[in-house]
Amino acid sequence: MNQLSKLAVISLTSFFLLLSCAELSEFMESAGGERPLGEQEVVSALKEALEIGAVRAASDASQTGGFLDNPSLFIAFPPEAQRVERTLRDLGMNALVDDFVRTLNRSAEEAAAQAAPVFRSAITQMTIQDGFEILRGEDNAATEYFRRTTTDELQNLFRPVVQQALDNTAATRYWNDIVTQYNRIPFVQPVETDLARYTTTHATDGLFLLLEEEEKAIRQDPVKRTTDLLRRVFGHSSLVPQAS
Repeated sequence: MNQLSKLAVISLTSFFLLLSCAELSEFMESAGGERPLGEQEVVSALKEALEIGAVRAASDASQTGGFLDNPSLFIAFPPEAQRVERTLRDLGMNALVDDFVRTLNRSAEEAAAQAAPVFRSAITQMTIQDGFEILRGEDNAATEYFRRTTTDELQNLFRPVVQQALDNTAATRYWNDIVTQYNRIPFVQPVETDLARYTTTHATDGLFLLLEEEEKAIRQDPVKRTTDLLRRVFGHSSLVPQAS
């Protein structure tokens, strides 16, 4: 190596040593490189993505018709009580049954409007390790993580909201009227269904379904990455699945 080459190497080495981490990252990016992802940056991006998805999911579900008009979320008559529905319709009580089903879904929509803070609370519990595992996982890894680790807690928090929504919209009264009338029919087996638990389970599942759709969109569709942080983290090569 000649003297000029040695001088160039020394100068370049000194240049990088003098740069701060932030300056080095900026230099690498300006030169067409890709700076490494920091742990906190990854977790912050994941939490931001999940919060955006959670707010969108809660907003969509809480719209009028969010459950009632969405076949994927629609809450039908409780399966264990479908014989009640058939019998009452056979007896000409279609209006009562239709009102009940409509009110049941409207109750879920009303409750969904208050779901975002519940999801935010769960998001804050995420660790750095959780974040990297989720980002390198399947398109629904975050949704499945929260479904697996927080469903019971979310339902315990959500049930009072659902109960209040059901009470406010008279769904409980409709249900009691339906069951009372059904149980008066001779020779039928009496039905008792925990309406709040049933609705809570389906409302929570519906929100998870919408959250999963939002998560997939953010992972797969650059247009959904609405901030610089999301674009950088979710578009980083280290998090792009490698072909097998």
